[in-house]
Amino acid sequence: MRFLKKLIGKKCGMTQLFDENGHLIPCTVLLVEPNQVAQIKTSEVDGYNAIQIAGVSVSGSQKAQEQKVRKPLCGHFKKANAKLYRHLVESPTSDAAAVQEYQAGQTLTVDLFNNITFIDVIGTTKGKGYQGLMKLKGFAGGPASHGSGFHRHAGSTGMRSTPGRSLPNSPRPSQMGNRRQTVQNVKIVAIHSEKNLIVVKGQVPGHIGATVIIQEAVKKPAAV
Repeated sequence: MRFLKKLIGKKCGMTQLFDENGHLIPCTVLLVEPNQVAQIKTSEVDGYNAIQIAGVSVSGSQKAQEQKVRKPLCGHFKKANAKLYRHLVESPTSDAAAVQEYQAGQTLTVDLFNNITFIDVIGTTKGKGYQGLMKLKGFAGGPASHGSGFHRHAGSTGMRSTPGRSLPNSPRPSQMGNRRQTVQNVKIVAIHSEKNLIVVKGQVPGHIGATVIIQEAVKKPAAV
């Protein structure tokens, strides 16, 4: 299993930049405050090799921070000589040598992606509540004229004598959004180390301020 570099950050919003040819590029700005290595997992102790990374630090005084984080996690971070964080993520690998390059309490910044061109961004899409099929699945709806039997409904979902029922997994009105989504092969446009910012091309899932996981692209090599 290939070791993937990962960091936890927040979505700041969108902007636009111009390339060297004057073409406008829509971009998303990601704030990635310094992360810390919370634990080194090895096959001898844990059954697999992985780096556990903590991100999005808890704000406030020390007492206020401890009230926002459960006691087992407080002890977990204290053992690694790390600050208190809100989120944890693991990067497993079958290469034991890759794990040995890191140590508990080590700080990771956006410089981790300096030699990487493409990344995958994992986040949770905006929740849009319970929606009908026209908005959820793009159905055209029925005739809009007077006397129509339906306008925004799905229409008939059953059939005649065989099999005489509505088949499962057919489209139905349901919850829209609020799902974990991965956008692959997102190109890095710029990295601002002094501001802990990564600017990527295009959009990523989530609202402004949403937590995102940034990792090295799975389907593209490190330098393309």
